[in-house]
Amino acid sequence: MVQPTDKNQKGVIRSLDYWTIIIYIALLTFGWFSVCGASYTYGETDLFSLDSRSGMQIVWIGTSIVLGFVILMLDDRYLDMFAYIIFGGMLLLLFATIFNPHSIKGSRSWLVLGPLRLQPAEFAKFATALALAKFMSTYGYSIQKWKYFAPTLAIVLLPMLFIVLQRETGSALVYLSFFLMFYREGMPGSILFTGVAMVVYFVVGIRFADTMFFYTPTSVGKFVVLLMIQLFSCGLLYVYHNDRREAVRLALISIGITALIVLFTLVIIPFDISYIELGLCIILIGYLLWRFLITRVRNYLWISLFALGSLLFYNLADYGLNHVLEPHQRVRINVLLGLEEDLKGAGYNVHQSEIAIGSGGLEGKGFLNGTQTKLKYVPEQDTDFIFCTVGEEEGFVGSAGVLLLFLALILRLIHLAERQPRRFGRVYGYCVVSIFLFHVFINVGMVLGLTPVIGIPLPFFSYGGSSLWGFTFLLFIFLRIDSSRNMAYR
Repeated sequence: MVQPTDKNQKGVIRSLDYWTIIIYIALLTFGWFSVCGASYTYGETDLFSLDSRSGMQIVWIGTSIVLGFVILMLDDRYLDMFAYIIFGGMLLLLFATIFNPHSIKGSRSWLVLGPLRLQPAEFAKFATALALAKFMSTYGYSIQKWKYFAPTLAIVLLPMLFIVLQRETGSALVYLSFFLMFYREGMPGSILFTGVAMVVYFVVGIRFADTMFFYTPTSVGKFVVLLMIQLFSCGLLYVYHNDRREAVRLALISIGITALIVLFTLVIIPFDISYIELGLCIILIGYLLWRFLITRVRNYLWISLFALGSLLFYNLADYGLNHVLEPHQRVRINVLLGLEEDLKGAGYNVHQSEIAIGSGGLEGKGFLNGTQTKLKYVPEQDTDFIFCTVGEEEGFVGSAGVLLLFLALILRLIHLAERQPRRFGRVYGYCVVSIFLFHVFINVGMVLGLTPVIGIPLPFFSYGGSSLWGFTFLLFIFLRIDSSRNMAYR
C-alpha cells in the first residue's frame, strides 16, 4: 500500500518544471568550466583535485544538487508555516555575525567554521523572500495602505541594516531588488520612478558638477538636475492627475522661461542661471501646495513632496559622496563616472577585466587558453569578476550564450510566478526573479565597467559554496512551491 507521503512525493516529481532544472544544470556546467579557466595555472594537471578551486567547486555543485533534491522532498506547507521562524533565525544569525572576530578583506560578513567559510547574507535572501511572501499573502493585505507597506519595508530593511553593519554594502544593496516585486504586487509606479530619478540626479549632478554651460558660470550638472526636477514633477502630474492640460501648461512655462534665460545669458549678460532654475522649482512646489490646499486633491501634495525631496536629495548628494561613503567606495564611483582614472588603484580591476573580455574577440581563445586570466591580471577573477573569463575564453559568442541562458531562466521564472494560484507562491516567485535579475545585471555591468563595483557574485558561476547554496535554496524552494500548485489540499 502506497502511503500519502509517497503519493505526494511522486506528484511533486511529476509536476516539476524540468525546463528550469535543465537551465540550472546548464548554468552549473558552464560555471564550473569558467571556474576552471579562472583558477587554472600553467602546468596544472588535475582539474578534479580537491586542492584546486575547480575540484572544490565540484563539491559545492554536488552538495547544491543534493540540497535541491532535499528541498523538493519537503512538504511545501512547512515553508509557509515556518516562514517567520526561518526569517527570525536568519536575522539573529546576521546580527551575531556583526560581532564576528574574523575580518576578510575588511568585511565581517563571513562565519569561519574550521576550513569552511559561510556568508549568512547569501542565505538571508531566501529567508527574507519567504517572510515577504508570508506577510503579503495575509488576508486583506494591500501594499497601497501604509499600515501594510510599513511592515513590508521593515522586513526588507532589517537584514539590509545588519549586513551594512557587517561592512558588506554590496550584499545589502541586493535587497533593493525586492522593490521590483513590490511594483508587480501593486506598489505605485511613482515610488519606483522616484528611486530611478534619484539615481539620475546623482549621476548627472556629480558627473557634470564642474562642467560649465558654454562660457557662463553655470554648472551643467546643477542646471540639468533642476530642470529635470521641474519636468519630472510635471510628468507625474500628467500621469496621476485628471487635468492633463495643467501639467502640459506648467511644463511649457518651465521650458519657455528656461529658453529665454539661456538666450539672455548667452547673448547679453552671462550669469549663473541655476539660481533661476532653483527659483522655478520653489515656485512650482509652492503652486502645487497651494492647489492642494484649495482642492484637497492629495496628488498635488505628493508631487510637491517629490519635488521638494528631489531638491534636498540633490543638495545632499555631494555631501554623501564625500563625507558618508568610505574612501574606496567614493573612488569607485568617481572612476565609474569618469571623474578619476586610477588604473593602478580602484579602476585596476575593471580595466583589466575589460582588457580580458576585449582580447576574447568573437569566438574567444578557447578553454584554458586565456592569457589575462592565466597570468592572474584580473583580481577576484574566479568570484566577482568571473564573467571576464567567459569573455576571454569563449568570446562574444560564449558570453552572449551565457546571457541568453540567464534570460531564459528569468523569463521561465516569470512564467512560473504568473501561474501560481496563491499569492504566497507568486510573491516568492517574483522575489526570486528580482534577486537573479539584480545579480546578473550588476555583476555583468561592473565587469564591463557599466555599473559600480559592489562585489556581488554571478549566480551559479562565481566560486564558493555560500552563493551557490544560497541561489540553489532560492530556486528550488520556488520549484517546490510551483510543483504543488495542483495538489489536492490547495
